[in-house]
Amino acid sequence: MAVTAVAAAAFPAAAQERPLGTLREQAEMRQEWLKLRLERVLPRLLRTHGVDMWIVPVREYNEDPVFFSLVSPTTMAARRRTVYVFSDRGPEAGVERIAIGGTSQGGLYEVVRDPAAAMGTAGATRRLAEPFGPEQWSLLTQVVEERDPGRIAVNISRNHAFSDGLTAGEWDAMREALGPRLASRISSHELLPLQYIEERLPEMLPVYRQMQELVHETIATAFSNRVITPGETNTADVVWWLRQRVNDLGLGDWFQPSVSVQRHGVEMADSADPVIRRGDVLHTDFGISALGLNTDTQHMGYVLREGESDAPGGLYAALRNANRLQDLLLEEMEPGRTGDEVLRRTLERMRAESIDGSVYTHPIGDHGHGAGPLIGLWDRQDGVPARGEVELRPNTWFSIELQATTPVPEWDGQQVRMALEEEAALDADGRRQWVLRRQERFHLVR
Repeated sequence: MAVTAVAAAAFPAAAQERPLGTLREQAEMRQEWLKLRLERVLPRLLRTHGVDMWIVPVREYNEDPVFFSLVSPTTMAARRRTVYVFSDRGPEAGVERIAIGGTSQGGLYEVVRDPAAAMGTAGATRRLAEPFGPEQWSLLTQVVEERDPGRIAVNISRNHAFSDGLTAGEWDAMREALGPRLASRISSHELLPLQYIEERLPEMLPVYRQMQELVHETIATAFSNRVITPGETNTADVVWWLRQRVNDLGLGDWFQPSVSVQRHGVEMADSADPVIRRGDVLHTDFGISALGLNTDTQHMGYVLREGESDAPGGLYAALRNANRLQDLLLEEMEPGRTGDEVLRRTLERMRAESIDGSVYTHPIGDHGHGAGPLIGLWDRQDGVPARGEVELRPNTWFSIELQATTPVPEWDGQQVRMALEEEAALDADGRRQWVLRRQERFHLVR
């Protein structure tokens, strides 16, 4: 296709580019973030939730959702069975980090492998035991008995997938190993893993801003004549150009991008892969993955008609309505409010300003659709059970995802939908800011 030749000419050395550094440099950065999360975030959350010990058992390819937020970037699976134990010994002694099986994750955990060995120092490795046998649970029992915690947290939740990582088999084996006395101290603390995964380090933000720059640059190129030839290029051509560009940059993606068209006087809902024409309004939903972080962005484009130098004023009025809805949402995103409360207040103000829109905003970070409170879903504008009842917290990131639909005079009053999505950060003081910037002008195909 023509788009392939255009892409190759536009980016001849794409495979050699390393916009976020080498894999080794990225791993070093992620390892430092892990250290800070375990030292700075985890102890505070354990004490906030009144937890003396947190036990996280994982098995290879059946990992708890929190697993990848607890281990080094070079650990890509649990490797047989590992039981992570976090034991709060008090403000002075701090939180012990124990890995029963597995590795020390670069010296961040004390590895326990032999039930007969005495406790050692952080990062030490014990004598090898059979990793699949009952020894793992015997070791856990010894560790728990020696520390005698009052309240033990495990990851069981009906409400939050991020907090429901303890499988039925591991739960049964753990209770049997610990016995009734210790097992009676176990309870679910679903906000503990949820908030640990959700919270962002300030040190992550500069790199995340670089990722956003890449996203904006990539969309701007995709919605330009470097990729699109009006009358020839299909929406699928642009989708696969986006996927290929991400791959050529050595980055990852967590969902298939989408590109869609709105056209004057034509219903496009059933058009699976239309040819892009002059006068079309374009939309893309696009995200990348790198350094254990994810982005999620939606932008709008316009294909100029002959003689046009910009999109019609009515389309810009529609875009401004979506921008205004972004303003209203950010103003209502006060830490301490629940997602449902923010949704309700935003929609009330939206209707008072006669904007026809909807809000479906989500946290983002370690996961694309991240841990934390939901502020609406596209099909739930009256609130989201459980996830909408969670409170917003400082040091978190959100994909501000919403749409506003507006009649456009130049299109004979046809309704045009402006769906936007942009990342925003809530800092330690609860101030809201765009991670990079929001879209206020169309990407133009000339």
